[in-house]
Amino acid sequence: MMKTIALIYMGGTFGCIGEPLMPMPEQDFLPLLAKVIPAHLQVECFAATSIKDSSACTATDWLQLVQQIQQLQLNGFQHFVIIHGTDTLSYAAATLARFLGHSCHAIITGSQYPLLNIEGNDTREFTDAIGNLYLALEQVLALPSGVYLAFHEQVFHAQSTLKAHTTELDAFVGIKADQRCDTTADALIVQNQQIDQAAQLSVLNLMLQPIAKQQFILQLNNLLLSPPDFLILQGFGTGNIAVNDEILAIFEQLYQKQCLPIISTQVTFGQIDQRYAVSSWIQSAKVLVNDCHSHADLYAKVLQMYLKYPTHEQWFEHWHQH
Repeated sequence: MMKTIALIYMGGTFGCIGEPLMPMPEQDFLPLLAKVIPAHLQVECFAATSIKDSSACTATDWLQLVQQIQQLQLNGFQHFVIIHGTDTLSYAAATLARFLGHSCHAIITGSQYPLLNIEGNDTREFTDAIGNLYLALEQVLALPSGVYLAFHEQVFHAQSTLKAHTTELDAFVGIKADQRCDTTADALIVQNQQIDQAAQLSVLNLMLQPIAKQQFILQLNNLLLSPPDFLILQGFGTGNIAVNDEILAIFEQLYQKQCLPIISTQVTFGQIDQRYAVSSWIQSAKVLVNDCHSHADLYAKVLQMYLKYPTHEQWFEHWHQH
């Protein structure tokens, strides 16, 4: 029996027309999208609950998408292809992976060029949209259950991806789908209450620059006035941050104010490593260590912890169990 693929359109360059580019209304775009789907595939097209430029997407948009997929699963769909803008494609992919786990087969994709020409009445002469879409539709039926990102003739594990180039067709990097990657397995059913709760999540990311400790202390003290739920500190190399007793005391104060500092790295590839003496303080400080597959996956894990556990003490206690 032929498997039906649910194709969900969420906006992005893929569905833009005109000059400058503007999104075509989804009610006009979906019939045109349906025309380019290969005849041998059984595909049903859907508009996402939230359709917008991906640079404006947040956790609430991706949780609504997860909820839509989970509702379609109840209607018998098990294979999903999602079209999304490239700006936050890796964040969407990681969030889907964290909440869908291996409960279905899902591939998210997008494009650097629109599917349609300026007038919106035919396919564009030069576009990567068709190739990316065909790759996703083909691979979603072939790959094991899980969430993946398809782009420029490559398919990656969704939690591992990073947009590495702003405009080139070969825009994404990550762990290839045919390589080993220990990805999230358990699905989390998304409720309306969690979508509302996600709107309150406050995450601040600081990529550290070479500055004197006293200036770093001033910056951290400013954050103490109104701290976020999670403070991601992207250190150097393997996550190294030069600290002193005053900085460690501020980390403790942040924790007491229900803010969890997370030590990460600004280096694109590789894992955090505390074998250096400069990082020995991490073992006893009230900070978490990034153990995720990518920066986007760290965001998705923060969201997961925020929704799953009600207190910062529980976020801290259960961090390495997820």
